[in-house]
Amino acid sequence: MNILIVNHYAGSQQHGMEYRPFYLAREWVRLGHSVTIVAASYSHLRLQNPQIDCDVAEEQIEGIRYVWLRTGRYHGNGIRRVWNMATFVFRLWQYERQVLSKFVPDVVIASSPHPLIIFPARRIARKCNSTLVFEVRDLWPLSLVELGGMSRWHPFVQLLQRTENYAYRYADRIISPLPKIDEYLHERGVDVGKFTCIPNGINVEESLASPVPLPEEHMAVLARLTTAKRFLVGYVGQHSLSNALDTFVESASLTESSNVALVLVGQGPEKSRLEAKAKESGASNIVFLPPVAKSMVPAVLAQMDVLFLGWKRQSLYRYGISPNKLMDYMMAAKPVIHAVESGNDVVAESRCGISCPPEIPAAIADAVQRLMRATPADREAMGQRGRSYVMRHLDYRVLAAQLLKAMKCKRRPE
Repeated sequence: MNILIVNHYAGSQQHGMEYRPFYLAREWVRLGHSVTIVAASYSHLRLQNPQIDCDVAEEQIEGIRYVWLRTGRYHGNGIRRVWNMATFVFRLWQYERQVLSKFVPDVVIASSPHPLIIFPARRIARKCNSTLVFEVRDLWPLSLVELGGMSRWHPFVQLLQRTENYAYRYADRIISPLPKIDEYLHERGVDVGKFTCIPNGINVEESLASPVPLPEEHMAVLARLTTAKRFLVGYVGQHSLSNALDTFVESASLTESSNVALVLVGQGPEKSRLEAKAKESGASNIVFLPPVAKSMVPAVLAQMDVLFLGWKRQSLYRYGISPNKLMDYMMAAKPVIHAVESGNDVVAESRCGISCPPEIPAAIADAVQRLMRATPADREAMGQRGRSYVMRHLDYRVLAAQLLKAMKCKRRPE
């Protein structure tokens, strides 16, 4: 098949997040399919954005054809980000002929978060008699209202709502990593028979490869903590509000007397504030370390006794969650403390750790104490259950095959 993915934020191993379209596309290429990914030249999610000096540029990455459409830079969620979105949609209209110059797609996948890409994607699908798949990565505009605090009657929210309704109406298939979105679709009068849940996944082959050695700073700090026989509870990833790290930091003082050390590895907009908060609390068992390359993440996780992932208490999560970070944790075969209240909980389902209510420091501290009291064999069994679950259900080879089946493409006239 010829598969066209329109994903504003798509990245690759060399560019950074987001990785999902790259890993799915690479599996399809290995199966003999042809894949083109259309993405914006600038995304705040990427570690490295492509450098292009024209409106449209092409690049081959591991057999995948990337088409980069030039868009402006932005910071935060202001008007420049909205302009970035609008520019991407306009460029796709403008350079549709070049996008289609190498092949005629059997399937067009239009991936959110913002649903505006559905308009040029549907035009391409109609022109080529292709199956149109709408991938719901985030529920926009609902996320902007419930998480971002925007008014439901804001003109931009109203525009996105009409666009989302349009996407649900005309998509042949709807996919999403959010397992409970079928309830949302039913509430909006959408045929839930069009929906298939394809969760976020992990490349198991890469995760099992020999880990890349850590920087000297990380090695020295972790060696010191291990020599002191500290019980290490780790968090590795973005330091942002959505990860509820305030609660994690606040739990430190409740475990300080138990020889526990909380280790936070990463970067993000909240890191400096969290460091200041930890210092102000006076807790001596919190360590902050710089971020590491993706290839080094398994080596960091291997040094921990337990791993932490937290969420804020948000009604939006009733439709489910599918965090990439959790896949890395589970592949590390370490017990996971999951502070969450959502429509699904993979940690509880796979029995790979302890789930507790979100935003309650005492609940996190209690989970840490329970895992400390568990025998090493019991903790090892928890970790192995998590790894086994990921390998059976969340390997991108498995997910790519599931998505191919779900798309059930139309056959173009000869």
